[in-house]
Amino acid sequence: MKFALSSAVDLFPPYFPRALHREVLQILPTMAEPESKTPAEGEEEVEEVESGDEQADDDAQTANALSTMMQNPHVLAAIQDKLGSIVGTPSGYIQSLPKVVKRRLKALKKLQFDVVKLESEFYKEVHSLECKYASKYVSLFDKRKDILNGITEPTDEESDWPSEDEKDDEELAEDMKNKAKVEDEKKEEDKKEEESDAKGVPHFWLTVFKNVDMLSEMVQDQDEPILQHLQDIKVKFSESEPMGFTLEFYFEANEYFTETVLTKQYTMRFEPDTQDPLAYEGPEIIKCQGCNITWNKGKNVTVKVVKKKQKHKGRGTTRTVTKTVQNDSFFNFFNPPSVPEGEEADMDEDLEALLAADFEIGHFIRERIVPRAVLYFTGEALENDEYEEENEEEHDEEGDYNEDDDPDFNPQGEGGKPAECKQQ
Repeated sequence: MKFALSSAVDLFPPYFPRALHREVLQILPTMAEPESKTPAEGEEEVEEVESGDEQADDDAQTANALSTMMQNPHVLAAIQDKLGSIVGTPSGYIQSLPKVVKRRLKALKKLQFDVVKLESEFYKEVHSLECKYASKYVSLFDKRKDILNGITEPTDEESDWPSEDEKDDEELAEDMKNKAKVEDEKKEEDKKEEESDAKGVPHFWLTVFKNVDMLSEMVQDQDEPILQHLQDIKVKFSESEPMGFTLEFYFEANEYFTETVLTKQYTMRFEPDTQDPLAYEGPEIIKCQGCNITWNKGKNVTVKVVKKKQKHKGRGTTRTVTKTVQNDSFFNFFNPPSVPEGEEADMDEDLEALLAADFEIGHFIRERIVPRAVLYFTGEALENDEYEEENEEEHDEEGDYNEDDDPDFNPQGEGGKPAECKQQ
């Protein structure tokens, strides 16, 4: 039995690239077609002429056979091996273009490089503007720090902001007026006394960290008592080389370490990469540097002591060996891995993933957490983040494969004319 390409093509799912149909179908006959029998001596080959109905039956049998074979794990493994050698291979369309067209493409790429250089200058101007306005935010963020830590109490005018909770409280208070008792008044007085004892907004930054998934994964149980001493986080921008920003974490005096300020510096590159300039998508973090933490004795949460028993092979005696190993902790954030220097420096996948995650966290703290801290404390910013993530996921699902984005896609490659554009 031979496989008819025309009927078999319909078996592929719509998302399967059409350019790979023929490659897959070329594998199947060699795996499924039985060995053909050669006619014996003296026998004549007779060409059978099939009627239209017989041809339709053969097509149906072909489709059923192909469908069955596609469920065979050995066939699927062979297809996967073949596809592995095809993926990433250019279709040859660009290479087949005339020299004069290739010359024009080179001119277009050079123009694109000019666009990239202009884009780089734009982002440098944005960074300069960011540095300029950073000084204007200082007084606002200092006032926020004072309120959080109970240094100052906001006035009635400063506290005049609409709140859904207050509306609910007013409605509840109206209902409770009809059921007021002496005991309720006493409870109200006790509540006021408790509120008067509260200083600022307790555990503000710890709550922010625990509300954000990206940060809560870093915070361990042993970190929480320390982060309760965190009073403020600031961002300092550097306009001179090396350009970038520094995160500053301010702690009150505590029993865990001697420093009151822990820092994390991020170096950014605004120019395109010399190795691949046309891949430029804006400034990127290329390096980060933490700081030393002077831990008090027995308070270092970034390490733990592990005890192991070892048995002597000859004497059979055992001994206990203690070993200090790294422990999961938020404070490992201040001891990041170093980026290999030099053009020939190799970076393994684990290190690359670790640095990428670190850069993402630093950028998120700078871009979202510090400017909108109160909204992450209340959870209002989390709703907006979830909405943005849903939109991104929907966009990714819709754009799995687009022939227009394929530089090697040949509109005439399927042997037909381009589809007509229909307006609705």
